[in-house]
Amino acid sequence: MEKSLLRKKIIKIRKINFKENLNIDFSKIISLLKKIKKSSKIVGGYYPVNYEIDDIKILEKFEKKGFKICLPRIKKNFQMDFYRFSNNDILKTNKYGIPEPLSNIKALPDILLVPLVGFDKNLNRIGYGAGYYDRAIAKIKKKKKLLTIGLAFHFQEVKFIPTNKFDYKLDFVVTNKKVFQ
Repeated sequence: MEKSLLRKKIIKIRKINFKENLNIDFSKIISLLKKIKKSSKIVGGYYPVNYEIDDIKILEKFEKKGFKICLPRIKKNFQMDFYRFSNNDILKTNKYGIPEPLSNIKALPDILLVPLVGFDKNLNRIGYGAGYYDRAIAKIKKKKKLLTIGLAFHFQEVKFIPTNKFDYKLDFVVTNKKVFQ
């Protein structure tokens, strides 16, 4: 199935099946990090929109455990950078209606919680189609080692995600039911 059709289909399913209480158990992510011996201290996330998994609660828990957290700020040419964020900070809404940090302190995450529209068992993801996260992942990986964790509802899994040379496979996908690796 073509990416744009697949994207529309999954977004429709996500909207129909969305329930705020279907969230990710934070302990699944912490267990995963312990299992792979990841002790990094900068976690990047996203501000949830359009019925995505709410990672703000997860970021808050990371911050309480002593991690530095950051959120993306969109730039020109489909680029984004990550900036330090605290759960007490005020956010400013960008032109897409997504809240962004006002901080001017850039951060390069060691762990990146990635939103997604759909994923397959091979850890391929499909987003909204503009490539913001693929570009950000590529940019960060040029500078340091990065662990990517997609967050999704279990019903966002599909049999096959078509990919191209610009698409980055995730290291893990954590759903409300299972961890894929």
